[in-house]
Amino acid sequence: MEYSKLIAVTGFSSLFEIFGKKGDGILIRSLEDKSIKYVSSRSNTFSQLESIEVFTIRENVRLAKVFLAMEASDETLPDANDPKATKAYFTKVYPDLDFDRVYASDMKKMVRWFKLIKQHEIKVVLVEEEETTEE
Repeated sequence: MEYSKLIAVTGFSSLFEIFGKKGDGILIRSLEDKSIKYVSSRSNTFSQLESIEVFTIRENVRLAKVFLAMEASDETLPDANDPKATKAYFTKVYPDLDFDRVYASDMKKMVRWFKLIKQHEIKVVLVEEEETTEE
């Protein structure tokens, strides 16, 4: 499984792999239970993990950059249901997060998603945006 095929879907808490395309939606496979579902693009929003950005006190960074910092850290992953422990964890692992705009629910998702990625041994790849120059 590739990091580039992972998506988050509004209304669902898990991560999904793009399994196929059909009509006005896509087929997705849950990383948690391997179930396959059809989701319509009319009623759901899909976000590829590699395109999600996180607010920091400087410029926004790709979610992959936060995941890579989590991977490099010696800190134990917190219980995602403990907001204080989760915030303390990110304060140590990625102190540049803008904690006024990155909510406890966002940090909870990042921990849960990171656990799924590690469980499935998916290599996190940081894709840099290509800079365009005007002539």
